[in-house]
Amino acid sequence: MSLAALQFSDDQAEAYDRVTEALRGIGVDLDDETLTPRAEGHGGTVLSVVGKAGSGKTMLLARLYQALEQAGVDVVSGDYEGRRRKDRRTLAILAPTNKAASVLRGRGVPATTIHRILYTPVYDPEYEKIAEWLAGNGDRPTIEGLTDTALDRAHAFYQVNKSIPGALAAAGLRGSDFITGWKRRDEPLDIGFVDEASMLDQRQFDDLKEIFPTLVIFGDPAQLAPVNQSGELVFESLPERDKLTLHRIHRQADDNPILDLAHALADPDLGFEDFERMVGEKAARDDRVVLAGRVESDLMARSPVLVWRNATRIRLIHAFRAAYGAPEDALLPGEPLICDGIELPLKHRKKRLDLEARGLIKGAQVIYLGPGNRAGFSRLHVMGAEDPRVSAASIIKIEMPDEEEPFIPFAAHMGAAFLHGAAVTIHKAQGSQWENVQVFAPDLWAAARMGRVEAGQPLWKRLAYVAITRAEHRLYWVTRNRLARPSGALNVDDLRAAPTPLELQMEVQDEG
Repeated sequence: MSLAALQFSDDQAEAYDRVTEALRGIGVDLDDETLTPRAEGHGGTVLSVVGKAGSGKTMLLARLYQALEQAGVDVVSGDYEGRRRKDRRTLAILAPTNKAASVLRGRGVPATTIHRILYTPVYDPEYEKIAEWLAGNGDRPTIEGLTDTALDRAHAFYQVNKSIPGALAAAGLRGSDFITGWKRRDEPLDIGFVDEASMLDQRQFDDLKEIFPTLVIFGDPAQLAPVNQSGELVFESLPERDKLTLHRIHRQADDNPILDLAHALADPDLGFEDFERMVGEKAARDDRVVLAGRVESDLMARSPVLVWRNATRIRLIHAFRAAYGAPEDALLPGEPLICDGIELPLKHRKKRLDLEARGLIKGAQVIYLGPGNRAGFSRLHVMGAEDPRVSAASIIKIEMPDEEEPFIPFAAHMGAAFLHGAAVTIHKAQGSQWENVQVFAPDLWAAARMGRVEAGQPLWKRLAYVAITRAEHRLYWVTRNRLARPSGALNVDDLRAAPTPLELQMEVQDEG
């Protein structure tokens, strides 16, 4: 075991060793840091690493990535793959959504979405020259319209963040401008790590097994299964010998009241009223838990209220819009949206792939920035995407209480479809995290009163677990069906492009 692995708990160390053993069997030796070419025809290795929130799955994934990179394995992203070599070994780190991938990227793990791996871009040769040079596989290019200073900025950015699109953005360019087309991947890759595997449906899982001869999936067995999965998570069907379970919960030095609440739900004797009292006790001692008597409309603009019932979701959305004085026939800049898919005919497949690759996949969280330059187009900010600004033909639907047909304030003939995102169901929230999360407790109380059970557990407990573990810093447990007035008008100031690490470094140097 490596020195890094020695810092693990016993169950993490065992899982690390099992994955290391599997990688050694395919010619990737992490202990000796040696690689041998991938044997043709070898494949079929699937391992799952499962554990509840706080069990260290992300830490383990990050350590395995670091060890693979140190051994010389190349990381493949949806932005650039580099030239194929017979002796090259590759790793792709994937998540089901941009938001989930951005959580990993925020922890130093270069993750991309599953979609960006299944569908690969065809790039302009100028892009390939820049990418090869940044990756250390080519000479410094001469690009018309791109100054030496811009290239220096791109290179400096890439040394800190291994992101081709980010490096190009530092140089004043967008990677998407170099894409000339899209193609469905035919050739297999090598090693794949997939986070948030509880979100995978069987079709996605089958596609991933087809692409990756060696696949390691990381998931939480206490989360909710996809709606079309009949309550079963994909890793539950794997043989027991291929399941690596992390039992120990790693708590922060100062304790974590949110994780404490999540894991208390495992007590079979705990009822809803007992749990809500526990929330109140935590809130009295720690400001990271708030027992709230109303929904905070200010928070809804960037982190949706999490609910169980669709009727609750629709009522909260209309209350949010009324609180901000939104007109019935238009959206205000700053209103949150959820992508509901792409509505384009098959003959527009290239455009569909382009929109999806820019992050407009089903379930993506988006902020409306204003109307586009053409009728029916919207300017959008895709949350979690590396290149978040998009202008797209849009069909925006606002569902109405007690009515089957949604109200459509405006729409293009074809394009990306959106629902309002001020509130979302807990099912839809899986894979995402927000700094502050509001959970609408009256919905969970209703699920508890109905006595519904899923996968052998009371449904309200599974819903509560998923909802609670979406909170990164503060949990608001909302007990009443009330909405607070907003403190000000909606705006998009917080979505302005943040300075790159290079710019921050230059600012610090200037101040010194």
